Amino acid sequence: MSLHSLEFITVESDPWITAPPEQPVEPQADLLLGWAQWRDLRERWPNDLRVAVVFPNDVDIRELLSDLPRLALVALPFPKWTDGRAYSQARLLRTRHRYTGQLRAIGDVIPDMAAQLQRTGFDSAVLRAGESIAVAHRMLTFFAEFYQADVNERRLRFDRTGTTGVTPA
Repeated sequence: MSLHSLEFITVESDPWITAPPEQPVEPQADLLLGWAQWRDLRERWPNDLRVAVVFPNDVDIRELLSDLPRLALVALPFPKWTDGRAYSQARLLRTRHRYTGQLRAIGDVIPDMAAQLQRTGFDSAVLRAGESIAVAHRMLTFFAEFYQADVNERRLRFDRTGTTGVTPA
């Protein structure tokens, strides 16, 4: 998979229309639905209408798998910036389940999370109110490379240089 660039979205620049929670919704293009709304609508959602879903971070990602081909965007919430379950969900969606649509981080997202968001496969993030997009972009430049593999680079650092990490006797 090629390197995922990370875009920071503002409420004003977001092309997706967030459906009001707990209200009946009719299908329309570019609608961002809650998980319960999508479950209620998915059987009658037209295949030619782009749709996005906010998938809870406390639900098994396997519940979403049959819907992935129909979803242009999956938004994964961070209820608190210290809650990393959405990182795991994103990585699973990208690596194990080969999801190629957009992954968006929402909720309590701060600039310090930018590198890890990118490394786990997120394409976009909505920073919490008051956070700086410029600082978030800068956070992506702090490290030239990482030792661990991620969704963008599947090889460990020592495998990338052709060494095995074993010193000859």
